[in-house]
Amino acid sequence: MQVRESEFIKRKKPLLKKLAARLSEQYPFVSLLATDSRAKSYMVSRRNTAVREDELLTARGFVAKISDGKHYAEYSFNQISEDLLDEICTQIEQTVLLSKNAVPEGMTENDYLFSEQNVASEENIVFSGSTEYEIDPEEMGDDVILKQLSEIKNRGLDVSERILDCSVLCNYQKYSKLFLSGRKELEQNVMWMTGAISLAAPRGEEIKDYYRGFSNLGGAEVLAQMKNGVEECAHITLELLDSAPMIPGEYDCICAPDVTGMIVHEAFGHGVEMDMFVKKRALAEQFLGQYVASELVTMHDGASAASQTATYFFDDEGTMAQDTVIIEKGILKQGICDLQSALALRTAPTGNGRRESYKRKAYTRMTNTYFEGGSNTKEEMIASVSYGFLLENASSGMEDPKNWGIQCMVNIAREIRDGKLTGRIFSPIVLTGYVPDLLKSISMMSEEVTLGGGGFCGKGYKEWVKVSDGGPYIKAKIRLG
Repeated sequence: MQVRESEFIKRKKPLLKKLAARLSEQYPFVSLLATDSRAKSYMVSRRNTAVREDELLTARGFVAKISDGKHYAEYSFNQISEDLLDEICTQIEQTVLLSKNAVPEGMTENDYLFSEQNVASEENIVFSGSTEYEIDPEEMGDDVILKQLSEIKNRGLDVSERILDCSVLCNYQKYSKLFLSGRKELEQNVMWMTGAISLAAPRGEEIKDYYRGFSNLGGAEVLAQMKNGVEECAHITLELLDSAPMIPGEYDCICAPDVTGMIVHEAFGHGVEMDMFVKKRALAEQFLGQYVASELVTMHDGASAASQTATYFFDDEGTMAQDTVIIEKGILKQGICDLQSALALRTAPTGNGRRESYKRKAYTRMTNTYFEGGSNTKEEMIASVSYGFLLENASSGMEDPKNWGIQCMVNIAREIRDGKLTGRIFSPIVLTGYVPDLLKSISMMSEEVTLGGGGFCGKGYKEWVKVSDGGPYIKAKIRLG
């Protein structure tokens, strides 16, 4: 089944077209974005049950982007009616004037904003698209979802009396967007759903925990994945009770797809967001056309590059979704960018202009970011290691785009000796390094490629958007601590 269009946007569309026509009489470039988004979160644990509307992901409103040919401004609003059109036009006019007068004395103005030439080169596109799902969580209702989460929780607790708690949560977002400009009329309707299982078990005064995320571009069918995976999660939690601290050093490592995804996201995801090129805050700009990784590595980002939670048909600036090849056989080919950065850098936008909500500015943001697969099997990769580790269960990461440093947390390192897993586990793990050194050391990649989209990504500490990342199993030299 396909996600249905928003009745709210459908009702407001004629008024938005009327507003766009009025503004276009005065300004050479006008675009309008309408958003209708609703989301809910659910949580069940031994002691708590909760249902709430997700405030970050629930929004209904509009944003107008205007250029007078030299300056541009944005104005967001959440009410529109025939009676309010004059007031909205007045507010937009005042906003443009404020932007025009905001250039500090002594600073020169760039000429890369929305000129008549930019507008004339825009494609004429009329588009409408919807993603598909099997089970609609809204139609299931809160009680049914909570009941299924409780069943998953109980399955986890029943594995062992040593399990202290099993928290099970899920959330979904269903959104519709309409983008209007002089040459574009775009509509999309999208739904994703994610879930997570978090278990804890005591080891003396210490608590060991394990977390696994689940996600899809779709609906409540993700709950079946969680039900099938909870007992394995519980057994891994119990394994962690026998884990040992990591001995710092550089090792041959096999990274599971979730760890590969974290490396992809942190190592080269943020580093190739080209609004950082404009601000001269990313070292990657200096390495375009050069080898930055093993020849085995090809890296993608794009809303159309995969089917996961960061998939959409067009971005919040009206650029159609793309599949951008960032690294091709080890060579850094290009970055990803929003429309404003593309104009500043005299390049084409890649469909990565995303807003946290209609109230917020569009920034260059990642979408589905991953490495392509290779030709090896996981078993071949493990057999090739004399001494090293299989890294699993990525937890968090951070990077420094200006200096290409990376630091990631991983929950599990399974010891490999003479090409075989010994059964010994180390936890927790800190993975660090200089990005090109790490990526150039990749010597094997599995055919299997997996993406997960359970997380959000911030621009610094704010501007949260949904992302997914992943890739194959990879073998690389990595410093662990």
